[in-house]
Amino acid sequence: MNKFIFEDYHFERETLTAVFRYRFQTGDTEFKETVQFEKAGDYDEALLDRALFLSFILAGTSYYKLFPSSEIELLTGGFDDWQADFFSRVYQEGLSQFAYENKLIRNDLAQFHSTTSEVLAPLEYINRGVLSLQSGGKDSLLVASLLRAHLQPFDPWYLTNSLQHPSVLEALGNPLKVAMRTIDTKNLQEGMSKGGLNGHVPVTYIVSSFAIIEAILSGDNMVLLSIGHEGEEPHGWIGNLPVNHQWSKTWPAEQAIAEYVTRYISPDIQIGSPLRGFSELKIVELFVHTAWTEFGHTFSSCNLANYSQGNDNTTLRWCGECPKCANSFLLFSAFLPAEELKSIFNGQDLFEKPLLQDTFKGLLGIDGQMKPFECVGEIGELRVAYHMAQARSDYKQLSFEVPVSDFDYSKTYPHQTWAKLLLAIGD
Repeated sequence: MNKFIFEDYHFERETLTAVFRYRFQTGDTEFKETVQFEKAGDYDEALLDRALFLSFILAGTSYYKLFPSSEIELLTGGFDDWQADFFSRVYQEGLSQFAYENKLIRNDLAQFHSTTSEVLAPLEYINRGVLSLQSGGKDSLLVASLLRAHLQPFDPWYLTNSLQHPSVLEALGNPLKVAMRTIDTKNLQEGMSKGGLNGHVPVTYIVSSFAIIEAILSGDNMVLLSIGHEGEEPHGWIGNLPVNHQWSKTWPAEQAIAEYVTRYISPDIQIGSPLRGFSELKIVELFVHTAWTEFGHTFSSCNLANYSQGNDNTTLRWCGECPKCANSFLLFSAFLPAEELKSIFNGQDLFEKPLLQDTFKGLLGIDGQMKPFECVGEIGELRVAYHMAQARSDYKQLSFEVPVSDFDYSKTYPHQTWAKLLLAIGD
């Protein structure tokens, strides 16, 4: 069994660069990942170290997945029982899609064990400010729009792996902060050429942990994610392991990382989503009413067109052929006239596109078609969206019947009180 080793991490103060290093017990390849931040004020180095350690373990999923095993070794720092349970959950539930696609079971995945009985006390943090993660998608642009409407100052922040960022983020009215993540692609590709595995990792957790570092460097204490009620509906099961495309976007995951921050970094730093209490369909309705006029023709949720390796995402686009496009078309069709929605999809009504019929079946739970491994709405709410669109009478029909659903898209779900109160949505 090829044990995965968390070697070390450090922060280069002069260049504001976080460095994380990993390797496997067998083989001499060292994996090195860096994240370079733009600038920093005065910051607490001890507090920063706590955040760096969290990123160190979470970012390790990108390299661990090459040759996954139940055994790991930590050469820097230590875990208590709570941390060991937390990171075991990340490396199991957070890698559930990866496990499914590579025919692994829970016992094949990393088992973290406590290395110390000493529990580190969290640190005090006195700075105040809002850091809002931005992607160019509807959810983060909606949060930015609501922050502006409430006259709430905020720092928009974007994580990139190139020198580019979506130009729509320059229209937010506040200077955009950008961090540059450099994944060790060369050694990952070399590992795959030697039989290493590939697959999805809990990227939302990884990005969130980098955002906590940014908050400490920038003097912010609220880290705003932009995630609604999603990801709770498993795509399948591997024994007792639920298979989720993006476990780290779920409500249990948000609660877990928020508790980690409170326990091990600082109770004065908060992380969570103001949109958590709302369904995807409700968020789309809010976006149409609040942000469509400004951002409707410059945002995109399509990963294929914008975030594939090497793609230029300065101007965001829609490919019109992937599950994310189909999902977005379904959701927005409930609230927008067909001609307006078709205008961002090159004039296409995606409901009549033959290429997408099986994709729509998966999204709508038809004929046993598996739900796509993407961040998409629940089957019930997508069925509601489809019938709302058909009631408008200007959209084509799918090539199959779609059952009626009693999903209540206006229902509110559990959320962190501070995050909901920040924007007072629906009040």
